Amino acid sequence: MRTVEVGEQSQVEESGNPGIVLSVLTSIERDSAITQRKLAHELGIALGLANSYLRRCVRKGLVKMRQAPLNRYAYYLTPQGFAEKSRLTAEYLAVSFDFFRRARTDCAALLQQCAARGWRIVALSGAGDLAEITILSAAETTIEVLCVIDPDEPGRRCGGLPIVADIATALRCAEHRGLDGIIVTDTRAPQANFDQLRSAAGLDGGLGDRVVAPTLLRISLTVPMAEETAP
Repeated sequence: MRTVEVGEQSQVEESGNPGIVLSVLTSIERDSAITQRKLAHELGIALGLANSYLRRCVRKGLVKMRQAPLNRYAYYLTPQGFAEKSRLTAEYLAVSFDFFRRARTDCAALLQQCAARGWRIVALSGAGDLAEITILSAAETTIEVLCVIDPDEPGRRCGGLPIVADIATALRCAEHRGLDGIIVTDTRAPQANFDQLRSAAGLDGGLGDRVVAPTLLRISLTVPMAEETAP
């Protein structure tokens, strides 16, 4: 999980991140004696930011704070806090379900297109939820997903498949069977991943024109032309 820097604190004070608010309320409900340091660790955010979210929840009436022994504090959800936690949970589940449904539809369509082109073995680029959904969808087709390329998580697994650092390693995994194409499943910076992958794949394995992505990532296939400079 990305660590949010204290420099982002003023923006958070105004808007707040619903996902972090939900995590704060969930952590407090589970452990009223939780320390701010432990909360920051669980949420993957800076200590100062965790303190800001706690104060924000107290100010909005979602959390009550009481002094405990040894100069500590205990936190409790108020009735309003329980109601907000339920609302945010329902909202999160609705968004997650919508993403899963859209991803399943898009991945199924893309995999059918790949099969129609005669592809049999592919690699994914970008570990995460979309990669796992693509692996799940591929199990219902003739397409085999060989591995997932992600330079940030080599050696780990995604959807039961190995994560490798780069295209060259993916090609070695393919051995003599070959690699027909690469599907972008990176949701963090999909366009940059797609552009870099096309360039690198063309050099490493002649796969530059066989890098594809599900439509939900909204990848642009054309590179904007630079403006002409007057002579």
